[in-house]
Amino acid sequence: MKSLGLAIPRSDAERIRRTLAESGVLRTDLRIHSGHIEVVLPILRPPEHLPTGGTLIEREFETARARRVGSYRDHADLPPELQERLPSAYDVIGDIVVIRLPQELVPYAPAVGAALLGFVPGARLVGLDRGVHGPHRLRSLERIAGAGPWTTRYVENQLGLDVDLEHAYFSPRLSGEHARVARAVQQGETVLDLCCGIGPFSLTIARDGRARRIVAVDSNPEAIRLLEANARRLGIADRVEPHATRLEEFLPKSGRANRVVLNLPHEGIMYLPQVSELVEPGGVLHYFEIAERERPDRRAADLINELPGGPETWHSSGSRVVHPYSPAQDLFAHALQRAGTRP
Repeated sequence: MKSLGLAIPRSDAERIRRTLAESGVLRTDLRIHSGHIEVVLPILRPPEHLPTGGTLIEREFETARARRVGSYRDHADLPPELQERLPSAYDVIGDIVVIRLPQELVPYAPAVGAALLGFVPGARLVGLDRGVHGPHRLRSLERIAGAGPWTTRYVENQLGLDVDLEHAYFSPRLSGEHARVARAVQQGETVLDLCCGIGPFSLTIARDGRARRIVAVDSNPEAIRLLEANARRLGIADRVEPHATRLEEFLPKSGRANRVVLNLPHEGIMYLPQVSELVEPGGVLHYFEIAERERPDRRAADLINELPGGPETWHSSGSRVVHPYSPAQDLFAHALQRAGTRP
């Protein structure tokens, strides 16, 4: 049956599907079309706000065999009292689903994996996230459903990134921040991307083409290898200078920059004063951290008081909560601007 559809990157499919279902826009009588790179959701009418990377099209859809249940939890073969404790949030990275479970639900992980594999459009593999470990911040992943490698292509902000969840940390939850920081870059800026991982900040900035120089630094050689491979495939390898080295080795010999990104949420605070010295007058430090829940502006004021020069040298040009991290903690994004005129 022919219908209006919304074509979106596969990595965003489940989040957008839920939003459209809640707003009554999603058609439940037709089957979602799942492709390698994108998913097409059948819709009754255009959504009020078109998602980033979304395109309205008209195409043929297969008729749905049965009405889709609203949550993967409804598909999980668990006792009812445990079903209610299943987390509502999980990450979809390309065709891989990653979920964290409370300890009491870990024995039921295969049932949870099977439910997610059948529920998430285009899912190939489901992994249980047992936390981030080691100097390279690698996820400890346990396969609980599906097959194939931990490599996939994730599309965000119309940029396709090849990721390897086994050998380089990647989270899809900062896609909005990658775009926001890239939009803020002005013509001719020098950018330092510290603890860059596979380089989503650097690659998005390089794609937009305004920065004069982008230096990307991470201690994990596998992450830098993926950054370089993605940059070559995207045709922007000449715009990014990758360095596989530890911050302790890089910072003392680094030059200054107009814009510095420090995304080391658990440990970045110990490097923050030294990193702030690399910001040119008039420049901005984008700092991401996991901290105790409080108002973002109050947290920003506390950080500024710890920086060399304090409030006389620094001010906040925007702080926000990106997402909750735990019952008592949030992931914060801070834009801290140095006083002075950009050289």
